[in-house]
Amino acid sequence: MRLIATAAAILFALPLSANEFTPALEAYLNDEISGWANGPEIVAAIKAQNAANAGMDQAKIDELDKTWRAEVGNPSSPLISPVLTGPMADSLRAHVEASGGAMTEVFLMDEHGLNVAASDVTSDMWQGDEAKFQDTFGKGAGSVHISEVELDESTQRYQAQISMTIVDPETGAPIGAITVGVDAESLL
Repeated sequence: MRLIATAAAILFALPLSANEFTPALEAYLNDEISGWANGPEIVAAIKAQNAANAGMDQAKIDELDKTWRAEVGNPSSPLISPVLTGPMADSLRAHVEASGGAMTEVFLMDEHGLNVAASDVTSDMWQGDEAKFQDTFGKGAGSVHISEVELDESTQRYQAQISMTIVDPETGAPIGAITVGVDAESLL
């Protein structure tokens, strides 16, 4: 066991590229995520937030993101709390728990890249300026982004993030995105 832990520590001390893990991450996406990621409850949650945020401008998005960052780690977090509570957040946490440690986090984003629901607090609210959103929602239905393996500041684990566009099943139009953090050691 000690040998495995030492080998893992050495492995993760080296820079890792997604290419080394891409086949395993793609298989995980197909086998463990795709079946539920575009489910009716996820679609409904994203559509509801899109309706609530219709017409939101970049200044408001930046203001929300600044407030979120200030609330991270504070006991009083009126912006963060609704994203982490309720049936949708509970459902995302259930997926993380059911993964047996393979998933580290799950969060949903609306059409602006703002968090809709999350299993755990993220370091920021606005994902719209990041590849996980730009390479999925920004590129349309069927788009997937797999990140590099790195130490995630939110989870404090070496992980890759698998992100994909969420579509309205009635129209096929992109409505948001989902990101699932996957513990890299679980792929070894």
